[in-house]
Amino acid sequence: MNRARILPLPVLHLSVLLASLAATAFAAEERPLTPLDLVTMERLSSPVVSPDGARVAYVLRSTDLEANRGRTDIWLVEIDAPQGGGAASRRLTTHEASDSEPVWRPDGEALLFLSTRSGSSQVWELPLAGGEARQLTDLPLDVANLLVSPDGGALAFTMEVFRDCAALACTTARLESAGRDGSGVAYERLFVRHWDTWVDGRRSHLFTTPYPEAGAIVAPPVDVTAGFDGDVPSKPFGGREEIAFSPDGRSLVFTARVAPSGPPGIEPRTEALSTNFDLYAVPVDGSEPPRNLTPDNPAWDTQPVFSPDGTSLAYLAMSRAGYESDRLRLMLRSWPRGEARELAASWDRSAGGFVFSPDGRTVYVTAQDVGKTSLFAVDVATGRVRTLVARGTVSSPQVAAGGRVVFARNDMRSPSQLYVIDATGGIERQLTSVNEERLRELRFGDFEQFSFAGWNDETVYGYVVEPVGLQRGAKVPVAFVIHGGPQGSSSDNFHYRWNPQVLAGAGYAVVMIDFHGSTGYGQAFTDSIRGDWGGKPLEDLQKGLAAALARFPYLDGERVCALGASYGGYMVNWIAGNWPDRFRCLVNHDGLFDNRAMYYSTEELWFPEWDHRGPYHANAEGHERHNPSRFVERWQTPMLVIHGDLDFRVPLEQGLATFTALQRRDVPSRFVRFPDENHWVLKPKNSLQWHDEVLGWLDRWLGSPEVTGRAPGR
Repeated sequence: MNRARILPLPVLHLSVLLASLAATAFAAEERPLTPLDLVTMERLSSPVVSPDGARVAYVLRSTDLEANRGRTDIWLVEIDAPQGGGAASRRLTTHEASDSEPVWRPDGEALLFLSTRSGSSQVWELPLAGGEARQLTDLPLDVANLLVSPDGGALAFTMEVFRDCAALACTTARLESAGRDGSGVAYERLFVRHWDTWVDGRRSHLFTTPYPEAGAIVAPPVDVTAGFDGDVPSKPFGGREEIAFSPDGRSLVFTARVAPSGPPGIEPRTEALSTNFDLYAVPVDGSEPPRNLTPDNPAWDTQPVFSPDGTSLAYLAMSRAGYESDRLRLMLRSWPRGEARELAASWDRSAGGFVFSPDGRTVYVTAQDVGKTSLFAVDVATGRVRTLVARGTVSSPQVAAGGRVVFARNDMRSPSQLYVIDATGGIERQLTSVNEERLRELRFGDFEQFSFAGWNDETVYGYVVEPVGLQRGAKVPVAFVIHGGPQGSSSDNFHYRWNPQVLAGAGYAVVMIDFHGSTGYGQAFTDSIRGDWGGKPLEDLQKGLAAALARFPYLDGERVCALGASYGGYMVNWIAGNWPDRFRCLVNHDGLFDNRAMYYSTEELWFPEWDHRGPYHANAEGHERHNPSRFVERWQTPMLVIHGDLDFRVPLEQGLATFTALQRRDVPSRFVRFPDENHWVLKPKNSLQWHDEVLGWLDRWLGSPEVTGRAPGR
């Protein structure tokens, strides 16, 4: 009988309960991290420093398990509070609705933010001297990506509208009438769906309006991108970092990809093939149409940031069209018109978030670097790069009073906190203590970065995380976690979906390898995966696991399970047919099964066309060379398959096909689908169920972890 068909359904969250009971093996004040801890951790984001550089407003997300959602509030911390350690943090908003995207009014006396407290996302203003928040916009559509001009004279934000509608009422009327004459929707070009949403013809456009007088509601906003066949900011992940006011408040610069319409062979005829995002400049009043600032670059231009004196515009740019993982170069050009030059052209790292120093002579920028995301200082005149912060994962750098830099950082032992450091590289100081009480009672597994000779004897890096409470002489089972991308990294961060400390808290050692194709090791290393999805990476994984087993004697090489999502899920399927006798079990989340079906059903076609060197019909051999479906006859390892119905990047049928192949091969297998999730698992209860499934699968096939005393089979 096929055992895969009679696996018992899980008891939801039982693994969480067992892990909590097992915590009694530790001292009363310490216990391992559980999935419930992870899901209910408060999450810090969106820090913004006040105009005087003395305070930081930020968003804190809490979890409402009963309502199965997160809710956000705005908090404030004084940078130079004498108590330190987050004692000066105070909560500014307490409404049950979500408050987000804080922006300082230029005089520093009030914060603007977005809130759903009126029933839709609108702009609100909160005076910091006391008093209630007041609503500034009452528009018929949701407002997003809020900014205020440096002179305080204007607001900018985005709304989703039909681009042929001259008024917001036209968009609302069309939305209200949708479906009255039938539910069919017709399309005549690609991008009919993207990430987790079917396209309905609307575009995210950029609007401006004068800042309202006290007690007034904003005037009807002006669409400064009227007629644009493109989204501002970019979808699905772009935010207000892609929009900037000029220092004089008269202009806006934004990132957009206008849907191409050029002739075949000259320009892609669809967004699904194009990574040609450009920077556009437009007057705040919309009196002139947007002007393309980067028409000569066929690749990605993004994240405009003005120098403090307003004479220069910095931004990030890729150089190769159709490649989303090219190196992001730091560019600088004179404003309003002038030639662009690259800062630090010899620095082989891809720039992330950045900000100018107050004197404009330095750019503080984040970049992935050998398994971390560090903070660097780039000299504008010489391009010299020096490291300011080299630990964990740094984000959101901003300047503060006294020549200092405020930033957020998380690592494998802590979710994001705010820190401040002197720009010369002095001692950093922690500003917030989010989750302080919970973190104090948790015990995390020690971790170590190691290196080995991978493909072609080139140096490859990885991490090993010890199980919590590792005893001397113990042999413990191994969770071999494979990152997605494939142009990504298993870096030193606090991940909310693939957190190795949850596995370590459940008694498993974790091994993670940054195989060829990973980011943060130079562009050539990242590029090397092109056309070789199953080659160099598989060799690196094989050699990396062997190196870890040789270096860390507590790893039990006989009890190893490989787990991965997206490209990591692809690699799990590839391993099933090309390394079939190594693992006790496999876990595949939203992984690719058949490269041909994937090409013809995914949405961003530039991705497979770059990585597999052309469209499937023009280079079938390039797609088929590393197609997991070709090796199903070798599959024999028990596999857990998880997929979201709303995953349009790797469509649901890829997971279903994987499960079908396993069942027809009579391989023990389990298929878990989340009808309301996309490529990720985001809802709190779904996340708990996801963890319960994964830990239960590990327990079943690797046996009971010896460290925590968790019972076998959950």
